[in-house]
Amino acid sequence: MAATVPAAGTLPWRRRRGRLEVTLVHRPRYDDWSWAKGKLDAGEAFPSAAVRETLEETGLHVRLGHPLPTTTYQVGHRGRPATKEVRYWAAEVTGGDGALVNEVDEVVWLATDAAAARLSYDHDHTQLQALVDADRRGTLSAWPLAVVRHAKARSRSTWRQEDALRPLDKAGHAQAQGLVPVLGSYGISRLVTSPSTRAADTLAPYAAAGGGRLRPRPGLSEEGHAQHPGRARHHIERLLERGVPAAACSHGPVLPDLVACLLERVDRTSTLGLAARSVVEDVLDHGMAKGEVLLAHVIGTGEDARVVAVERHHPRDRA
Repeated sequence: MAATVPAAGTLPWRRRRGRLEVTLVHRPRYDDWSWAKGKLDAGEAFPSAAVRETLEETGLHVRLGHPLPTTTYQVGHRGRPATKEVRYWAAEVTGGDGALVNEVDEVVWLATDAAAARLSYDHDHTQLQALVDADRRGTLSAWPLAVVRHAKARSRSTWRQEDALRPLDKAGHAQAQGLVPVLGSYGISRLVTSPSTRAADTLAPYAAAGGGRLRPRPGLSEEGHAQHPGRARHHIERLLERGVPAAACSHGPVLPDLVACLLERVDRTSTLGLAARSVVEDVLDHGMAKGEVLLAHVIGTGEDARVVAVERHHPRDRA
């Protein structure tokens, strides 16, 4: 069986004088024009690799947005045939000086029709068309809302104190650290969590890295949910009203209420929306792994909020 080489990249976009533009890079080694992308480092997650590679190849800091189609093609890897799998996202520029660091000698902003004419590979047109389609549907400027199941904790059978104080175990601390670059890739800035130690400590490393302060919400705890079942849903609805990049960390028994709230908001008018519905329904049917992230891309706020795309980030993908 041929090996798979995982890679990730972005299509940074902007609107200039009312016209949608995207960034292409030129690699002198191949004399080609393509998207900023590169292979994952050991232990790296796809989203953080996409952000890192974009910075290295364009000098631009970006925040991931709308997911775009994955590309696969054949390459040579360590002297043998392999399949390269490249996952892409639309991305908004948040900073950077444009200084080139790695393998690229030119970066250009082009209108989408000019970009289509400049691209060297047919398979790169798939991402461009998806980005243009998202712009036409008005879903390109979506904001992220992440539902996080707390990381792995010490077992209940070995913990003699109050359950709300039960801490993460060694694997759970590693999972929490692994969340830092993943959440950072989407610019998550508002953090609400169950006050239980195992949930708060899941988001604590990201908060300490500058991701925002933790906001404990008793309604997201197992105990609070048992006493007031509607409070958990209320917290998701509040995040939908605010419309800022956010994460909510809770527990297995509480997650169905949170996820069901998202399912009600899934846009069912597009193929991508139907795919999002399927993912969310799978979560409701089978649950989430400890340390897993369900990331919804949302347009609008309040009653008008609609989920237009969904991603899942399992801890095994960043182990």
